[in-house]
Amino acid sequence: MLRTVLAFTLVLSLAACEDMPIGGFSAFSNSPETARDTSNREYYESDAPIVKGRVLFRDEAYGRAYKQFKDALNEVPNDPAALLGFAASADMLGRFDQSNSAYAKLQPVIGNRIEYHNNRGYSLLLQGQLVAARRHFLRAYEIDPSNERAANNLELLRNSVNYPSGRAAI
Repeated sequence: MLRTVLAFTLVLSLAACEDMPIGGFSAFSNSPETARDTSNREYYESDAPIVKGRVLFRDEAYGRAYKQFKDALNEVPNDPAALLGFAASADMLGRFDQSNSAYAKLQPVIGNRIEYHNNRGYSLLLQGQLVAARRHFLRAYEIDPSNERAANNLELLRNSVNYPSGRAAI
């Protein structure tokens, strides 16, 4: 009985080897054709500039954040995270020509997301285009009424309308 089981196991294992390419490895390993030497390639942390840019933006170092996001865009020109960070940094530096261009690239990619509408609305608010900013803030609020940033942006817009010169009432 034991010999029969062993013989059957041997037959099954040999049958499984038939699919193996000549000179190749088992199904659990790479074949020589697919295993390439990549030791001569330089490692590039593709998200490092974006991560650094976000930290710098949060620390209000907008010029340095702008440069990090620009570096990220040099590597991957249409990366949505890099475009969004670049546009926001450009807004904070008053570089609206740069931010408007970035938002134009972002619109077809993430144009119906809350992040886009909040940021685009804030950009338009900074540019003094209150009606257009309101449209984006309302759209962000419609997407997610529980989003605190969307609600805060609407309040910010309301205060901007009440005090267009930027000074609060005394």
